[in-house]
Amino acid sequence: MATRRLLHFLSAVFLTGRLVQAAHVPKPPHFDWDDTKYLLVPYRIAFGDSYTFVQGTAGYPTFSFIGSYLPGQFAFSPRTLLSNRIVQNFTGTAEGGPNWVEYLTGCGLEPGETLPRDCAVQLWDFAFAGADVSLEYLPQHHNFTVPLVNQTQQYLTWAEPVIEKNMDKSKALVAFWIGINDISDSSKLTNVSFPTYYNRLIEAVFTQSVRPMHEAGYKNFLFLNLPPLDRTAANVVSETPLPNKTMIGWWNDSLAKHSDIFAAENKDVKAMTYNANQFLNGVLDDPQSYGITNTTSYCLDYADPDVQEHPELHGCLPLDSYFWYNSGHM
Repeated sequence: MATRRLLHFLSAVFLTGRLVQAAHVPKPPHFDWDDTKYLLVPYRIAFGDSYTFVQGTAGYPTFSFIGSYLPGQFAFSPRTLLSNRIVQNFTGTAEGGPNWVEYLTGCGLEPGETLPRDCAVQLWDFAFAGADVSLEYLPQHHNFTVPLVNQTQQYLTWAEPVIEKNMDKSKALVAFWIGINDISDSSKLTNVSFPTYYNRLIEAVFTQSVRPMHEAGYKNFLFLNLPPLDRTAANVVSETPLPNKTMIGWWNDSLAKHSDIFAAENKDVKAMTYNANQFLNGVLDDPQSYGITNTTSYCLDYADPDVQEHPELHGCLPLDSYFWYNSGHM
């Protein structure tokens, strides 16, 4: 899909201090990606959720790499974890192909099944499709959905004791991309000061997920801000788009602020915020440079595997021609 090209480029400019701009950014000298051994993705993020989830053989189908929030499915054994494989097929992510963390690590890109520990850069992905930050603020999409703050709990309780034995935590990157579901699910709330509300949500991310990971010994953190959800197919034709550009700006400003505070309070931390919003708005403003011809709609039959080979039979352009894969995913 369009994701394959645009997120491959996105991964190439990912790592830098503070807020990364959309222009070309060289790899910073203080963080050597080639030395990174593990990418831990315990969040919902606007993918942290579906934007970041990858399918695992021990995961909830089309929702997770491992387990769910259902009784008996939240915990797992070391054997289950180490034998769990990333599945790369049409439904292995929410994008109809590899997602950004798979491009960033090179782990799980090939069709079929991949053991994370067989990858040169190991990918351990605990994102759950449909996740919000916390049940304290918004209800689950399903009774099996694992919220972000519980994803990190799940990782630290059952995965880290197994994985950390062969890990140099000073060379591990912990990535969070969350907020896509939160800002969409809360966009119609009334009697809410959204800047204050978003700040509370992001404060929960740092208090209940980021800080516990730091306390466990992790030093390198990557935060992605919200994509241009104000420009989805539904929003571009709406007189009152929700979430709107202002709301997304409030969220992204709060994320940058909390990242800066976290770094200032912890001198051993590298806290990096990638400006996905600016980059992706740049793609939408100049789609031809990325081989994209449609930025305002998507193929209605995107979920039919046949559409990849025969889009014309479904009244569609080739899927790589679209920016949006469906109503909310790239």
